[in-house]
Amino acid sequence: MTARENSSANFEYAEIDLGGTFSLHTSARPSLDATITLPGDVHAALIGSGEIPDPYFGDNEQAVMWVSEVPWTVERHFDVSAEMAEGHLTLTLGEIDCIAAVKLNGKLLARVDNQFIRNDFNVTGKIHPGENTLRIEFGVAREIAKKRYDAHPFPIPYAQMNQPYMAHINFLRKAACHGGWDWGICLMPIGVYGTMKLRRSRRARIESVQVTQQHGKDSCDLIITTRVHAFADGEVALSHTIDGQQVGGKKRVVAGENILIERVRITNPQIWWPFGQGKQPLYPLTTNLDGEFTKREIGLRNLEWIVEKDAIDHAFKCRVNGRDITMLGANWIPADAIPSRITKEVVRDLLESAVAANMNMIRVWGGGQYEPDYFYEICDELGILVWHDFMFSCMSYPTNPEMLDSIRTEITQQVRRLSHHACIALWCGDNEVIGSINWYEETRNNRDRFVANYDRLSNLLAGIVAEEDPGRRFWPSSPSLGYMDFADGWHIDTRGDMHYWDVWHSAKPFEAYRTVNPRFASEFGFQSFTSMNVIESFTTPEDRNPSSPVMETHQRNDGGNARILETMCRYFRFPKGFAEMVFLSQVQQGLAIKTAIEYWRSTKPRCMGTLFWQINDCWPVASWASLDYGGQWKLLHYMARRFFLAQNVVAIPDTAKNAIVLRGINDSAGKAEINLTVSAVHTNGNIRPLHQGQHSLNPDKAIDLLRLPLADLAAGEFLFFEWSDKDGVLLGENDFFPRAYKYYEIEAARIKATWSSPDGKPVLTLTTDKPAFFVTATTDIPGYFSDNAVTLLPGRETSLSFTPRKGANPSQAALAKGLKLQHLRETY
Repeated sequence: MTARENSSANFEYAEIDLGGTFSLHTSARPSLDATITLPGDVHAALIGSGEIPDPYFGDNEQAVMWVSEVPWTVERHFDVSAEMAEGHLTLTLGEIDCIAAVKLNGKLLARVDNQFIRNDFNVTGKIHPGENTLRIEFGVAREIAKKRYDAHPFPIPYAQMNQPYMAHINFLRKAACHGGWDWGICLMPIGVYGTMKLRRSRRARIESVQVTQQHGKDSCDLIITTRVHAFADGEVALSHTIDGQQVGGKKRVVAGENILIERVRITNPQIWWPFGQGKQPLYPLTTNLDGEFTKREIGLRNLEWIVEKDAIDHAFKCRVNGRDITMLGANWIPADAIPSRITKEVVRDLLESAVAANMNMIRVWGGGQYEPDYFYEICDELGILVWHDFMFSCMSYPTNPEMLDSIRTEITQQVRRLSHHACIALWCGDNEVIGSINWYEETRNNRDRFVANYDRLSNLLAGIVAEEDPGRRFWPSSPSLGYMDFADGWHIDTRGDMHYWDVWHSAKPFEAYRTVNPRFASEFGFQSFTSMNVIESFTTPEDRNPSSPVMETHQRNDGGNARILETMCRYFRFPKGFAEMVFLSQVQQGLAIKTAIEYWRSTKPRCMGTLFWQINDCWPVASWASLDYGGQWKLLHYMARRFFLAQNVVAIPDTAKNAIVLRGINDSAGKAEINLTVSAVHTNGNIRPLHQGQHSLNPDKAIDLLRLPLADLAAGEFLFFEWSDKDGVLLGENDFFPRAYKYYEIEAARIKATWSSPDGKPVLTLTTDKPAFFVTATTDIPGYFSDNAVTLLPGRETSLSFTPRKGANPSQAALAKGLKLQHLRETY
């Protein structure tokens, strides 16, 4: 041991936060004098200083395009005490986006080129007492991507969603949607988004802590694997504390990586369940390495994916704690296109809206990013399982040695970082990469080369998961029919997961959803316009026309606005104005996804998962999202709260026999007894009872409850049904229209609204003199109602409770003042 090592062994762990204010410069504009807050991004800094307008307003995307076309430099000075400078020092910089030279005290420390990596630089002896300077020089990612493409031995096309502004993003390890997508703005942000700190260690630092579980009859054994990087041979003190137990002690380490393993047995464990199936208890785990403390929350659950031969082909389902549970949820994209705007509060709001709509799974999509730690911590807390893609999407990727080395580090770090979370359900290799070989002329013309190229990357990912997290399923792609199966996961519905897009992209009717029978529908969707108040935030009055340049700028899918309007003509009478058109677009979006999910859930146990595209938006845009940018609920999200009910009743047409079948769905572990009332309702308000009776819903099953001849409904009538528990508590209600809404003569309705506050919570009660459809209440107060887009019938009261955003406590007067009611008849 050297004198330096001997003296440093006496130091306690310490760290300096290097986040904060940096100077910001670009050689393209020498007169620019600005600062940037890091972690953060250049766009947010320039917006804050008034140098650029908000990119989300109007067509400002083009006005700020120059930001990503020039090099940027950030720099700050920081002080280090003499004592701090003497230790073993690590400079940790996470998520540098993405091509940059890192300089310390004027000397090059490293060149980095992967947004998804945590960089740990050994700066022992490179930090001096007093003032030090950290400087990061960002290259122009567009230019470097083009140079890499030009140097590659064969052409690899890039995703069409990135055209025309960002070519060759597949040659960068950066969120693909930063270059634009068919719902996303092209900003190509620059910055640092992760940890920024200087760490002093006594002899070693923590690299990762992983926890695997072995479940017994009345116990759960935890195997805690800690990777530590030792700066020198010697002894460290490592301990773990969980459930009132402490394990560990003095450990010998050698310079470099060390793997240290401890075991803990928890008797009579409290078991973690997905949302809606039980509670989510979490066991705090504290790890202490020579005073470097890290904390994790561990949920104890036994999760496996069942992929096995059955009478159809192969099942594909998630088994949790011994039960096959249907996965209900949506796909997730980054919460904002401007990284600085992604905060824990924003993410929590979106995820709480997911469970409020009865979701138990989110798919983190492969064209986005690995989320911050707090995302997964919130999912653990709320009971949201995560289908996790690795960050590859919709195009082939280079697999030269340099790229594979970078990807190996990325995937290894991310799996080690996240594998202890109860929420992580599955590692998926990519989004639609194998399928994309059929999309581009270059790949179609040399399919063998690109299949081999794909297999090289996929095998790397599979090998890392097998090595680092062997207890979890690796699924090669989404969609995929299984290992080494490169067939069509968009149309084959007998095995694997399925992406079904024919209703949107091929303009098929909503009823086409009932022509496919997926085992697990991991992606499908239908667009709507974003809500009117959101449209007002990025437009002027003259822009509010579906084919105005600004509205088309805020529609990234070719022909999307026309498809929304074309579909509207198929199902509804054409709306009388722009605001009515926006509202009606959200009605039909909800109907599309309702049609799919009610049918697919009714086929249980054939279909064991429905994850629609998508839950959130990253900027204000026409899209497939169920939540507006900013988290406001669109009508799809309200409908999702109903069609994702654990105990549900749905109407499925049997066109071959001219009948309507009511099916009962029970996703719970216990038998449920329900009282079902079915009526034929005429649009003039006349109601005829058709059925009233008790029915048993078997656990984890979907069963036929009732078959009604279509002839039982007269012209102008629709089916309305509701179900309650044995105590008469209403559980849900639903309706079914045999024909498109445009064929019904809907009468004008007088709707009365009154507010009350039982138990201190605002409640809106609605009554009507005539049937009214998709009745939707909105108010100026941010928050959401317990239901919306509801059917009102004469002689019934419908009560909607209102949940304000956190921190708000609105009065009845404030709620009433901003109340607005919309419904179908008022759209034309």
